[in-house]
Amino acid sequence: MILCDTNVIIEVLKKNQAVIQTIEKIGIDKIAISVVTAMELYYGALNKMELKKIKLHLSSIRIFHIDEDISIAASELIERYAKSHGLQIPDALIAATALSHRLKLYTCNKKDFVFIEKISLY
Repeated sequence: MILCDTNVIIEVLKKNQAVIQTIEKIGIDKIAISVVTAMELYYGALNKMELKKIKLHLSSIRIFHIDEDISIAASELIERYAKSHGLQIPDALIAATALSHRLKLYTCNKKDFVFIEKISLY
């Protein structure tokens, strides 16, 4: 299973063929997201019609919710990397989800995560 960062799903919704081909290569049944990604996508929807479209696209993807392990790991990541590398709370939660579930993280912005020790980027 591969955890997708929010920007990957945005690129799929924008019909970026390179990203779509990568997702197809991985297999839709092996794709997952953090609930943080779902919330970011919902928040970014322009209107209710777009929100409905996003929810339809996400309906076939596994969504990992934040649990105590993810919360603790994200807090540790913020403590360690927020000041030195500018790690943001949503990215810390997404990275913590990948780490807690031992998943590779597929992102279009590797610079946002590459400095995190033990993170495995796709």
